[in-house]
Amino acid sequence: MTAIEPDRAVAVVGTGTMGQGIAQVALVAGHPVRLYDAVPGRAAEAARSITARLDRLVEKGKIAAADRDAARARIGPATRVAELADSSLVIEAIVEQLAAKQKLFTDLESVIPDDCLLATNTSSLSVTAIAGALRLPGRFVGLHFFNPAPLLPLVEVVRGSATDEAAADRAYATVAAWGKRPVRCADTPGFIVNRLARPFYAEAFRVHEEGFADPATIDAVLRESGGFAMGPFELTDLIGQDVNEAVTRSVHEAFFHDPKFTPSLAQRRLVEAGSLGRKSGRGWFAYGEGARKPEPRTAEPCDPPAEIVLHGGLYGPSAVLHELIEESGVKVTTAPVPDGGPGFIALPDGARLSLTDGSAATTDAHGAAVRFDLALDYRTCTRVALAPSELASPEDVRAAIGLFQALGKKVSVIGDAPGLIVARTVAMLVDLAHDAVGRGVASPEDIDTAMRQGVNYPRGPLEWGRVLGAAWTDRLLHHLHEEYPGGRYAACQPLRRRAAVEESLL
Repeated sequence: MTAIEPDRAVAVVGTGTMGQGIAQVALVAGHPVRLYDAVPGRAAEAARSITARLDRLVEKGKIAAADRDAARARIGPATRVAELADSSLVIEAIVEQLAAKQKLFTDLESVIPDDCLLATNTSSLSVTAIAGALRLPGRFVGLHFFNPAPLLPLVEVVRGSATDEAAADRAYATVAAWGKRPVRCADTPGFIVNRLARPFYAEAFRVHEEGFADPATIDAVLRESGGFAMGPFELTDLIGQDVNEAVTRSVHEAFFHDPKFTPSLAQRRLVEAGSLGRKSGRGWFAYGEGARKPEPRTAEPCDPPAEIVLHGGLYGPSAVLHELIEESGVKVTTAPVPDGGPGFIALPDGARLSLTDGSAATTDAHGAAVRFDLALDYRTCTRVALAPSELASPEDVRAAIGLFQALGKKVSVIGDAPGLIVARTVAMLVDLAHDAVGRGVASPEDIDTAMRQGVNYPRGPLEWGRVLGAAWTDRLLHHLHEEYPGGRYAACQPLRRRAAVEESLL
């Protein structure tokens, strides 16, 4: 597996933000770089922009002035496709239209040598479909960089149905030589990241659409309890609602309207209204001078109970709560679970406080209940969401709030959302990751790497699945499926099989 030699030319076609970023990466790696754009003058303008960025890197001490000068000498705009003839790799970053990409690559095939690699940076089109118009489709790959390309390490190396193994290997080695972190991926809608990231947005939007919580609160819970760097509402405002919604619709259509990828009507209305996020001054939140982002709903201080009874053990990551409660000074008495079910905390007024299992708290057969959400780490998280049942008394709710506040947590009380916020989101991420592995989309290692480095998740979904256990995730999805029949929450076969193996070993 040999990378393209640094003295060989790399061409980038399309000189927008992504094209310039990719060209900068290749340039800094030592390649001569050719820039081409169908709009006259844009390639030359892009070359000037790239060299200006290199100047700023010198000012910040990121690269040496001599390296900047050498790179400046290696970049050159082209005015005709024929000027790319000496390239060993051509990467396309033009408009996301299949016909336009196919025409570009057929034009390129008439001038470049047969051993030149061809690559597309598409994020939504089929690599196989683009290559379908080529004379030599075996040398065609997807190289999906993430924006901004010079900063983000991940590159998805996408192998179309006709891609030669040697071409994919050479592309992978070249990207790695550029200092990036390549992951291998089959040609599937959304590849790895855009396919698996849909639940992060979709579940939050659904909780909001059903009136269980507001956007600011959902964002805060996913950040401060789930460990995500940004919440989905603020993140899509940053990305652009039109861009994010278009990706969601594209994946949904490509999967023949699979309910797991159903778009959000609330987000569609934002796009229709022109509320596209930061770039338009308003999206889920308002921006601009004088705009104030809404604060998450946070419970007022409540007194913790003097004593609680812990029946059985709390599940998985929440087991540490026993230790944290004792450390807070609240007395803990232990007792067996009276009905042999999952463990719970008995609150002084009689309600059961337990980790969400995917069902609504109001459907709890034992009466009054308060569910708490999943956390990445209950010791270090700063916020916990609670969902009380309709039967829970105000005293029950205040006791649950006070208990978590005694652990140093902010508390957001939301409506009785099945699966709350973090748990249902993570369960869906785990499910889609198992499905992707089962279908040969990518290896487990590449999937976790892609989601950590491509979208900065605190854990890869398969790693999260191992922490939670397939059986627990499967049960949570089963209860969600009962709450929302229709297939969205039906666990995939690989996850169900793994859950069955876990349960057989108990």
